[in-house]
Amino acid sequence: MNIAILTFEGFNELDSFIAAGILNRMKPEGWNVQITCPSEQVTSMNGVTVTAQQPLEFANTADVVVFGSGIYTRDIAKDSSILDRLELDPHRQLLAAQCSGTLLLATLGYLNGVPACTDLTTKPWVIDAGVDVLNQPFNAQYNIATAGGCMASQYLATWIIAKLANNTAAASAIHYVAPVGEKEALVAKCMAVVSPFIS
Repeated sequence: MNIAILTFEGFNELDSFIAAGILNRMKPEGWNVQITCPSEQVTSMNGVTVTAQQPLEFANTADVVVFGSGIYTRDIAKDSSILDRLELDPHRQLLAAQCSGTLLLATLGYLNGVPACTDLTTKPWVIDAGVDVLNQPFNAQYNIATAGGCMASQYLATWIIAKLANNTAAASAIHYVAPVGEKEALVAKCMAVVSPFIS
């Protein structure tokens, strides 16, 4: 199972790293989670520079593609030299987006008729792109999921694991990362949020 965490210049560390951390709980099952970037290195909104584990084209053959957010997403949405490198297919891939990553899904045409979640800053831009924005942390239809708010990345990861493995594996992954004393409560919360969207 190959998973591309799309991570662009100016990325939000919480989006890329929380998703990668939770999804990597499935590494013993053969899941291969990779920070995937349009250049060899990218620097986060807070000055953290990371080296790409995979080039952007890795996303085209991955089983799952997660669009992280960042401070330059509006510029990236207008940059054909980046977006033209992506050839995705929601019929054979899970596509997920966090916060301003939702704008990229919209720009690429994958949210036609699909209401979406995003952060409050990005909301007007996604609406301008012709997408109905929901006032909730997570939504999914078929193979496309969106989440709004940095900490909502846990819902994307829960959905991906539950959809591609099972609910038990998803609950186990969340239980591992949840705060001590709150583990059962967070597992219950995450499963309650994503369960209506698992089919």
